[in-house]
Amino acid sequence: MTADEGGTSRAGKAMGEESAAREAAEEDYGDDGGEEAGDPLALRLESLILGAERRYTPFQAARAAGVSMDLAARFWRAMGFADIGQARALTEADVLALRRLAGLVEAGLLSEPMAVQVARSTGQTTARLADWQIDSFLEGLTEPQEGMSRTEITYPLVELLLPELEEFLIYVWRRQLAAATGRVVQAADDVEMVDRRLAVGFADLVGFTRLTRRLEEEELGELVEAFETTAADLVAAHGGRLIKTLGDEVLFAADDAGTAAEIGLRLIETLTHDETMPELRVGIAFGTVTTRMGDVFGTTVNLASRLTSIAPKDAVLVDGALAEELARSGDAPKSEAEVAAAEQAGEEHGTYRFALQPMWQRPVRGLGVVEPWLLTRRSG
Repeated sequence: MTADEGGTSRAGKAMGEESAAREAAEEDYGDDGGEEAGDPLALRLESLILGAERRYTPFQAARAAGVSMDLAARFWRAMGFADIGQARALTEADVLALRRLAGLVEAGLLSEPMAVQVARSTGQTTARLADWQIDSFLEGLTEPQEGMSRTEITYPLVELLLPELEEFLIYVWRRQLAAATGRVVQAADDVEMVDRRLAVGFADLVGFTRLTRRLEEEELGELVEAFETTAADLVAAHGGRLIKTLGDEVLFAADDAGTAAEIGLRLIETLTHDETMPELRVGIAFGTVTTRMGDVFGTTVNLASRLTSIAPKDAVLVDGALAEELARSGDAPKSEAEVAAAEQAGEEHGTYRFALQPMWQRPVRGLGVVEPWLLTRRSG
């Protein structure tokens, strides 16, 4: 056998094995991919939303996209979807998505792990958005009417809303992408693009566990939604970024100490005047933060969390680094004693937004001894 013949033989063998695997898969699951009959309305809604009908099994979709079954499965799971065996449940759009991700890897624009991370971050974000829209948005608009059930009303409603919501989603995503890109390119150096110096704050509702035992589920849900909405609006309006919400707690970040301090005090001031809300604690720290998939990590984040847990009710505690930043930027005096002396002597001094009062030093688990500062708004 010649080298060419050997190569041809090996290639033929490989093709034969692939064909056999495909035939085995189709034989195991049936020519229709084992698709089970489902609710007709659910299938119609799926077809409407996806814009295409089911055509492919996962094996067929991977082959049509030109990717391995292993990589296709990792992309699929990263996006947050359950394994579906070899059911004929995938559409042309699924094939196109696989082909695009694989093309980015093949072109060298993304590494394979990064492509999986892109799939995961997009899947996690949009999954929460989709759940919120179904639970809170569509449910409120699909009141049962005479002769029509809630599910029957859903189809024409989705048909009307889908193109508008799709356009709005793309608009908001582009806006957010532009803002995020702007923050990155303003970084001082390449290191700061990943590990950046930020002010990070937590705001935590006091006594939330007791509330869960006392309030009805619907009342508790309304309270959490009101808290998250108020916090999100205040953080955005004053130049911060809402990182995530955790029911009774929100995590936010800001590029500078003054912005974070203003947000912390605004949260306290706003919720204090809301009789439906429990007391609030806020803790803010300043320092190097690692950002991943829209979240923040590191010692600075841990410190902000610890400060929140020891903060008095309806008060803001900050760490020494943030206090120093406020003094450096002229937002707070370096020493209240110096200000008092200047006022007593009739001398002029700076106009400050905030006042800082040192609290007792205390050991904080995993972080050593910490000296918190009580942040307040400066009168006058």
